[in-house]
Formats: sequence, structure tokens, C-alpha cells
Amino acid sequence: MNESPRLLVDGLVFPEGPRWRDGRLWFSDMLAGKVMTVDLDGNTETVVEVPGWPSGLGWLPDGRLLVVSMNDRQLLRLDPQGPVQAADLAPLTTFICNDMVVDTAGRAYVGEVGFDVHGGAPFQPAKLVLVTPQGLARVVDADMAVPNGSVITPDGRTLIVAESFADRLTAFDIGADGSLSGKRLWATAEGLGPDGICLDAGGAIWVASPMKGEIVQIREGGEVLRRIATGPATMPLAVMLGGPDRRTLFICRGPHPNEAVQARLGRIEVMPVEVPGAGLP
Repeated sequence: MNESPRLLVDGLVFPEGPRWRDGRLWFSDMLAGKVMTVDLDGNTETVVEVPGWPSGLGWLPDGRLLVVSMNDRQLLRLDPQGPVQAADLAPLTTFICNDMVVDTAGRAYVGEVGFDVHGGAPFQPAKLVLVTPQGLARVVDADMAVPNGSVITPDGRTLIVAESFADRLTAFDIGADGSLSGKRLWATAEGLGPDGICLDAGGAIWVASPMKGEIVQIREGGEVLRRIATGPATMPLAVMLGGPDRRTLFICRGPHPNEAVQARLGRIEVMPVEVPGAGLP
């Protein structure tokens, strides 16, 4: 299956954090301050506005949406009356928060950037924060190199995190209380600066590489199974396997964050793949 990506929707600003749920792709149009959905016909809908820039998305077992609000370092919960604070992450983090994965029990693993990347600040290790469904937050790893996209394996026992500034995918064992242990290298991602990721049923991970302008499918240990060039116009930011059989690869693309928001160059493309998605998100 060697089809090329095709356009699903354009006119976005900076689409990130794609998730497949209820027959639609949910995503954060980060720099537009909106959480949105798009169906397979390209019809979009705004779910909620998040002025502090939305990033990672997930759901509690009762179906309520969780959203990372980047700039104010909050985890928000969308209740019937509107968004409310689920947890204040500011006391546990040092710079803007970013992507997230939520397990079947409603526990959220939220990464932070750790330092002002675009402002030229020196590198500083970043934290991975666990938030329980009750809103209790604690640091579960304090030595990450810009944790970004994250996945949880179908058995719920392994968390894999893309470390954008270390060119690697890092795995942890998940304990009964959500604690992490057994930190180890899952795969190198040399030169990729991995951003958003998703897992397939064969155990491989699809990686969006803004640095290289490509999507890469990687097996544990680092074997590259497939590379898909996305072209120079916009960067691939995140990927998600969805659709009715989870055999549709959604590719979120956007311009450099410093480019004019008014340009609205963000887009989401789709392409069929042979191996369906698995695990979370």
C-alpha cells in the first residue's frame, strides 16, 4: 500500500494532538486556541475555546474531555457547564506544558517543555507529571528531554514517550498506582526530533518529524519500516491512526510557530495503512 497523503481539511493554524473518538478526529488547533473535530468528509466543529493554547487531549472514563492548557500550565476538564481546572500543573513544572496521554482509568501523563526553546534559553531537563482522575498531581519523572507525543500499549502496562530534544523514544513500566519504573530506550530516532506519535497493532510507532519533514514508522530497537516525505511547505506535527478500522493515518501539519498566524497554513491529511492502530490514545 503506497498511496500518498491526501488533504482532509486546510485553513487551520497549527493542528496538534490528534485523537480518534466517536467517528471523528479530535485535535487542538493550538495557536488558534480551539479544540476541534473533523469527520472523514472534512466537516469541522469547534468543541471548546482554550485561550492558553490547547495541546494534549484525552478522556476520563465518564467521557469528559481533558485538555492541556499550555501557557498557564493547567489541565482542564470540559464539564457540562464549560471548562474547569482539573489540576494546576504550574507548581510542578518550569515552562509550558505540552502533550498528554490518558489511560483507561483516567490517569493523565502530561509532559512539559521545561525551558524556553524558541527564546534561546539553555536546555533544562523537563518533567513528566501524572494527574489522577481526582485531580492529584505528582512528578513521575524529572529528567526528560522535552517529552512530547506519548502512547500506552494495549495491555496498559507500558508508556512510551517521544523525547524531542534527545532524538529517542523512551519506555516506562506503568505500576498499579500509575507510577513509572524501568525507564529504558525503546528506539533511537536520530535526527528526527520526534513530535507526535501513535502506535500500531504490530507494535511499531509512527513518528512525526518536523525537523526532517517526514513521517517515519519505527520498530522497537530502531528499525525504520517506512518513511513518508511530506514536502517543504509545512511541518508534520503529529499523527494518529483512526477511521472505522483504525487503518487511516491522520497527519497534522503546520508552519513554524513564528510564522504569521493569519496565514492559516495548517492542514490535516490522511492516507490508508495496512496495520491498524492500537493502544492509547
